[in-house]
Amino acid sequence: MAERFDGVINLDIRDSVPDWTPFLARRAPEGAPNVLVILYDDTGQAAWSPYGGRIEMPTLDRLAANGLTYSQWHTTALCGPTRSCLLTGRNHHQNAFATIAESATGFPGNHTHIPMENAYLAQVLGDAGWNTFWVGKNHNVPVDEFAMGASKRNWPIRRGFDRFYGFIGGETNQWYPDLAEDDHYTEQPYLPEDGYHLSKDLADKAIEFVRDSRQTAPDKPWYLFYCPGANHAPHHAPREWIDKYRGAFDAGYEAYREWVLPRMKARGILPDDTELTPMNPMPDGTTSPQDAVRPWDSLSADEQRLFSRMAEVYAAFSEYTDHETGRLIDYLDESGQLDNTLVFYCADNGASGEGSPNGSVNENKFFNGWPDTIEDNLPMIDRLGGPDTYNHYPTGWAMAFSTPYRMFKRYSYQGGVCDPLVISWPSGIKARGEVRDQYHHAIDVVPTILDCCGVELPDTVLGYAQTPLPGASMRYSFDDDAAPTNRRTQYYEMLGTRALWHDGWKAVAVHGPMPSDLGHFADDRWQLFHTDADRAEAHDLADEHPEKLRELVDLWFEEAGKYDVLPLNDLGVLDYITYEFQAPAPAGGTYTYYPGTADVPERSAASTHGVSYRILAEVELTASAQGVLLAHGSRFGGHTLFVQDGRLHYVYNFLGLAPEQELVSGALPDGRHVLGVEFAKERTGEHGESHGTATLYVDETAVAKGALRTQTGHFALCGEGLCVGYDGGDAVTRQYPQRFPFTGGRIVKVEVNVADDRYLDLERQLNAALARD
Repeated sequence: MAERFDGVINLDIRDSVPDWTPFLARRAPEGAPNVLVILYDDTGQAAWSPYGGRIEMPTLDRLAANGLTYSQWHTTALCGPTRSCLLTGRNHHQNAFATIAESATGFPGNHTHIPMENAYLAQVLGDAGWNTFWVGKNHNVPVDEFAMGASKRNWPIRRGFDRFYGFIGGETNQWYPDLAEDDHYTEQPYLPEDGYHLSKDLADKAIEFVRDSRQTAPDKPWYLFYCPGANHAPHHAPREWIDKYRGAFDAGYEAYREWVLPRMKARGILPDDTELTPMNPMPDGTTSPQDAVRPWDSLSADEQRLFSRMAEVYAAFSEYTDHETGRLIDYLDESGQLDNTLVFYCADNGASGEGSPNGSVNENKFFNGWPDTIEDNLPMIDRLGGPDTYNHYPTGWAMAFSTPYRMFKRYSYQGGVCDPLVISWPSGIKARGEVRDQYHHAIDVVPTILDCCGVELPDTVLGYAQTPLPGASMRYSFDDDAAPTNRRTQYYEMLGTRALWHDGWKAVAVHGPMPSDLGHFADDRWQLFHTDADRAEAHDLADEHPEKLRELVDLWFEEAGKYDVLPLNDLGVLDYITYEFQAPAPAGGTYTYYPGTADVPERSAASTHGVSYRILAEVELTASAQGVLLAHGSRFGGHTLFVQDGRLHYVYNFLGLAPEQELVSGALPDGRHVLGVEFAKERTGEHGESHGTATLYVDETAVAKGALRTQTGHFALCGEGLCVGYDGGDAVTRQYPQRFPFTGGRIVKVEVNVADDRYLDLERQLNAALARD
């Protein structure tokens, strides 16, 4: 409701009295703090130094020494869902974020359009007198809103943020990121050869945003949601930071678990009687073999050397990003803002097992269901962390960095959901350098911030009646380490895995996540753990306390009904394509693209995955013509049609595997022509890839032909969109330089036609829909 005008209005302004109060923005309460949420990806508790881990985090150590370290803070088991909790204070299914935006399935709890009834914290604080900024990863825009022509209703500046700079989607190349600023896509400001890394760029931009606000409104508090790309794959870091960790992980991941557990106990993170859980705790047939861990002593010397280097790169990525984040903390300290800044430094889920038992030099293989082999990966050992790799460590390190817990990211065991959290607020917290054991969850962060800021959640925001916050403020724990936990119940569900914690007990279904494709959820066995006495979930007490187990399982179903958790979904990676959002195809299956436009995000572009297709470029050529006609993807998976040395080239880079597949024409004539390529799919291979014949055309003449295999899964989890007249982001092929803009002629338009397979694809989707009825 608008404030009342208390001035005086008469016929003549000279006889009237103004009142500016109802027209000006609200002011924050006197002495209200700034709020800084620093959110990493994919980090288990046992990774970082404040928790006893081997990865040095000087900035985090500094904040922990001046604040509190939480030992029982929990998240969902995936990044986007957890981030939705931190943005709104509601559970992830309430936010329609059962899983990540890229694998939404179109059900009430999983369409990834956060309801307006769940206002972002930025909307609430912005209305209450804070400046609001978001820097870094944004994994909470639904895929149907990625493109420039789409609605922007779920972009940051439409959900309460004054400024945004970062990337849209689950991950990006740290050397060649796909960047967006405010409400549009933009190019990185400089290149790796000039010193660029995304972690550095994001720290620069965060400092810029805060400085800009402070110089014009020095007394106005701000809220910054700061989300670096670390520690999500690709694990990219400067070489000198990687070499700093040389040899640090040579003893292997089992040895790391034995080394780190006593350190965690000594720091008070875990009780002294905490035990290690088994290395491969999932019974046969209950999860995917891709989530298994290979014993260290079963590896060859080359495999041990490769796996150790992958851990070194991960550690360097984490510490380098902490160093860059430290520049932001230093600025706040030097400018006198740090004492009254409420800082949350945390991670969004456990360590990631998406690198398979062998690790990967191209994580996109995981999302295409393609196996990683040592033969493919070992030759890249000296390039790990650099622009030539898109690397991810093997599952063994996910297990180690999630010590002492079972499993890792994507699982509802502690390894997937118990994460690091440090809170620092020098002017608001008396305790220093202490550990807090109260049980909390990501949904408790928003209530905590509102409590500390002296702001109540409004009944309505933008006219929408607000959903009550299901979490509770953690502020009671700041200066009372003995205070009992003020939470009683928290449910978990991710990709078919599920659990429920209640009053110190936890029930967990023995069911792995995708890509297991197990189904039969009603037949699952449930385990029972007394987490007050067994933090690691080492001892299953289901047989000893069947009544307690039944109580918790029944309560899980009650919570599932309350929060739109069903249907459960553990589909394999490629099966998701049937359910995920598909941009409507134009009539006839032909998409038309033009030069001078922004990248078209992959989920909105013509999909050439797993189908026959045709690409035709109408061009005007001169003798000097060269450059990209159409490019989509990167060196880690993509294809490109381009002119170079007077010839037409088509390169398909299949998951970055050598050799690149290429067709080349003879010399091109000047003038106006139609240049193109056609792929005719003939069969599907062992891993879902497509095989067929590609033909290169100049006008109506076939000028080259050859066998081709194409990806059925996406070129990238996000980013690396379709470009006309240039190659944005990381180039598809090393045959040309970055971007390689088209010059010496003119591109009129480019058409991509998938009509021949479009109707088969629709038929497949219809059959799948009927099977679900």
